Amino acid sequence: MKSYYDEKLSAERLRRCYQIAPPRVKQYLNAEIEHVLARMKPGSIVLELGCGYGRVLEALTRKAGFLVGVDISLASLTMARKGLSRASSCKLVQANAVLLPFRSRVFDLVVCIQNGISAFHVDGSELIREAVRVTKHGAAALFSSYSDKFWDNRLEWFRLQAKEGLLGEIDEEKARKGVIETRDGFKATTVRPDDFLSLTDGLGVETEIVEVDESSLFCEIVARGPRT
Repeated sequence: MKSYYDEKLSAERLRRCYQIAPPRVKQYLNAEIEHVLARMKPGSIVLELGCGYGRVLEALTRKAGFLVGVDISLASLTMARKGLSRASSCKLVQANAVLLPFRSRVFDLVVCIQNGISAFHVDGSELIREAVRVTKHGAAALFSSYSDKFWDNRLEWFRLQAKEGLLGEIDEEKARKGVIETRDGFKATTVRPDDFLSLTDGLGVETEIVEVDESSLFCEIVARGPRT
C-alpha cells in the first residue's frame, strides 16, 4: 500500500479526496479532530502518525505546544510544510510509523486517526506497540477506525473518489461491510472493537473503545505507570 499513499494518493490528490467529501463525511472528519482536541491538554507535545498534507496538524496547532507529523510520502510532507509554514512549533518527518526515529516516552499524545491503522498496511500490533513506546507513561495514544454505522456514507465517499480518478475503480462485487477494494490494488478495511482489544492485549496498557458521532471508533490507549 506504500505505492498508493506514496505515489498515487499523496499531496494534491490526497487533499482533493477531502475537498469532494459529502457533508456527512465532513462532519465525521471534523468530529474526529474535535475529539482529539478534547483529549489534548494545552501545550502538549503531540505526534501524528500518517499526517499527509497536514489537514489534522493544522487543526491541532490551536492547542498543542509542539507538533510532530510523520508520513511516508515526501510529496505530502512537502505540501504540509508549505501549509504549515507559519507554525514554527511543528516538525515534519519522513518515516515509517512502525520504526519511529524518536526516543521512548517523549510525547504527551500520539494520534493515528481516519483509519490509519488500516491504511498503513503494516502489522497493527507493531504499530500500536511503537506508538505506546514513544508515549509518556500515563499519556494516551489515540487510534481510530470507522464505525459500522457509517458504512453507507463511507462507501459513497470512496465511490466519489473513484469517479474523480483519485482511486481505481471500486470492485463492487467485493465491496462488503467494512472492506473496500479497487481494481488497481487499493484496499481499506475496518478495525472493530474486538480487533483493537486483541491488538493491545499483552502490551501492559489500559484500553478504552469510544464511538464518536456514530462515524468513528476510537481506541484510546494509556500506558500504565507514573507520568514523566
